[in-house]
Amino acid sequence: MLAPDRYYAEITASTATLAALVGREDLAQTVPSCPDWTLRQLATHVGRAHRWAAETVRTRSTEFIPFRSVPDGRFPDDPAGQPGWLTAGADQLIGEVSQAGPDQVWAFGIMRPAGFWARRMAHETAVHRADAELATGAAPVIEPDIAADGIDEWLTFVTVPDPGREDTRLAGLSPGGSLHVHAGDVPSGAGEWLISHGPGGIEVRREHGKGDAAVRGPASGLLLALTRRLSPEQAGVEVLGDPAVLGSWLAATPF
Repeated sequence: MLAPDRYYAEITASTATLAALVGREDLAQTVPSCPDWTLRQLATHVGRAHRWAAETVRTRSTEFIPFRSVPDGRFPDDPAGQPGWLTAGADQLIGEVSQAGPDQVWAFGIMRPAGFWARRMAHETAVHRADAELATGAAPVIEPDIAADGIDEWLTFVTVPDPGREDTRLAGLSPGGSLHVHAGDVPSGAGEWLISHGPGGIEVRREHGKGDAAVRGPASGLLLALTRRLSPEQAGVEVLGDPAVLGSWLAATPF
């Protein structure tokens, strides 16, 4: 994990980039990496997610708050107010998490320190900012430290099913199979993961190891490839070993 201020900075920067795009682009255009959404729907999702997480922290909620019940969750009709609505949501989130400190709040079925939401929303915002950039013809780049931390969260939390639910990742690796992920542009020890399918199910270890396949490259490209925003080729990452292993893993772990 990174320092709280680093997450705050990423939320602020990625939201500002998204707000700038919203201020000048056609909001009716589709987002290829989120094919069911327009740019307007993507922006609505991000702004509402920030307010939802902020409300969860502000109220020290112990349970899920319905997404649509969050105050000020409606994307403005007036184009002049749309960029500011996005940045205000990010500011609100950062303010609430900063004030909460170590207080425990609801976090997907369990209680965690409020700072959980800074990490979760930093990665959520960075990836959706990349979605908007892809939709508008830009080439997204996520800073290596944020991207590596995003990969770690993706592999060890986001794709992990809730207790009692089917682990769809099992279909992504055959029994005994493994996949190695290596981000080469972060400090040693912070950018390697070995995913394996053992007797106890899927296990992710933060370590170097030989897998049936390996995917390596810059952390930004790896995160965008693992979250299926870009193909490995488009993301500038190298696949070693059996490429079908990576393909199967990606198919089992949609964003």
